[in-house]
Amino acid sequence: MSLEPYRCQTAGVTVARALFLVCAGIGGGLSGSIAGLASLVTYPALLAIGLPPVTANVTNTVALVCSSTGSIIGSRPDLVGQRARVRQLALAGVVGGACGGALLLLTPADSFERLVPFLIALASLAILARRRIVDTAAAADGPHRVSPGVVLGVGVVGVYGGYFGAGAGVMLLALLLFATADPLPRCNAVKNVVLGLANGVAAVAFAVFGDVRWIVAAPLGLGLLIGGRLGPIVVRRAPPGPLRVVIATAGLGLAVKLFVWG
Repeated sequence: MSLEPYRCQTAGVTVARALFLVCAGIGGGLSGSIAGLASLVTYPALLAIGLPPVTANVTNTVALVCSSTGSIIGSRPDLVGQRARVRQLALAGVVGGACGGALLLLTPADSFERLVPFLIALASLAILARRRIVDTAAAADGPHRVSPGVVLGVGVVGVYGGYFGAGAGVMLLALLLFATADPLPRCNAVKNVVLGLANGVAAVAFAVFGDVRWIVAAPLGLGLLIGGRLGPIVVRRAPPGPLRVVIATAGLGLAVKLFVWG
């Protein structure tokens, strides 16, 4: 069905496209807060309505702030007792997100984007791997602290998230599952906060210096807010084993999509 006949004259965008973006946002918000794969839905949706790749990436990052807001609100029960861990990792994520956003604005993305499918595939497989209970450095600091290596890893994921975004949640979730003793819902809650802050820093830079299509970001952001709020509820109620398989499968699907179609 064509999206053109329902043009909203006052907004300069079709009503059908707006509804399409809201629905894509809900799907993206759910997949983002559950698996960190919002861009699996939202980035192709922006390409589908005709945005060029860089503009779609920038607009997508800004709209994802709404998904992060909803998922953080929904994750509050699973964040209880994790303040120290979140404080440690949030700074690394924010610094990484700022660096990644600057890289996107200042350098060509072609060479890095060639690596993206392989990085996402590796992170997706890591979610399925058996994990240690907790690493030695983290154990010495207590159950809610993490080692310097994990902090550095979160910073690297933050750079990636600010630069490209797609699959960053899978990478961060895999890292947290491997390095901590917490179950999936608690690791997912930390992922939502850290990735949300990293994405927010990049979004501010894009809002000021990038080519953000706000008329498109608004309906997409509305859907992302709804989906992001509902996602943590699904995580708390779903069985963790099958959910990890679903997350990994979705990540591998994104990797294949990016490898084949770019």
